[in-house]
Amino acid sequence: MPTETATTGRVEPLVASAPATPLPDTSGYELAPPRDPNGIGKYYMGRQIAHVMGHEGADWLERGDRSQEEGTDLLLKELKLKPTDVVADIGAGTGYFSFRMARLVPKGQVLAVDIQPEMIAELTANKAKNHLANVRPVLGTASNPNLPAGAVDLVLIVDAYHEFDYPREMGRAIRQALRPSTGRLALVEYRAEDPNVPIKRIHKMDVAQARKEMAAVGLEFAGTIETLPQQHLLLFRRPK
Repeated sequence: MPTETATTGRVEPLVASAPATPLPDTSGYELAPPRDPNGIGKYYMGRQIAHVMGHEGADWLERGDRSQEEGTDLLLKELKLKPTDVVADIGAGTGYFSFRMARLVPKGQVLAVDIQPEMIAELTANKAKNHLANVRPVLGTASNPNLPAGAVDLVLIVDAYHEFDYPREMGRAIRQALRPSTGRLALVEYRAEDPNVPIKRIHKMDVAQARKEMAAVGLEFAGTIETLPQQHLLLFRRPK
């Protein structure tokens, strides 16, 4: 568990350094003209990768009706976090979920990961504003979330995985970060199977595609929870 020093009150990191960046892997990737203009012209296992939402869209992450629209309180309840859990929020943005989870893991830690320095600055400012010492902003890269190996109880990715430029490398890094046997990945994506969900198709994902991509990096499917208004909550685990 992270420890709090008596002199500074700061939560010390779980390990001294993050694992090395995984080597590039071209398996499953294809470059082709974008079938959807909102995509980057890069495909993974048949799925076109979407453009990343930039830090300019930060206000949308904190919109007032998000809780009701997405059922965010219900999502947090479904995660069944324990007070001592170490959680990684990948694509944390402004920390909408990071700071809410921090209050549920008072003896644990939330690693708030983002690849945009502007979002890390926002996270740092919000950490001071919320007075939550157990949130640690982490600057990741497009292929590595820079998480400690074998030390994370839960990785949460909300509406961000479909924008990963290197989903295979990220998936492998996430697998290595999860605790053996008990570590879980909670993948939240808008339901592609439901045409009534008012989101562009490229920003949705169906269960079959998600399972295929997670299996390719060695994560086992643990089930799906369909209680959210518009999104799948897909659970995967690191094999024993």
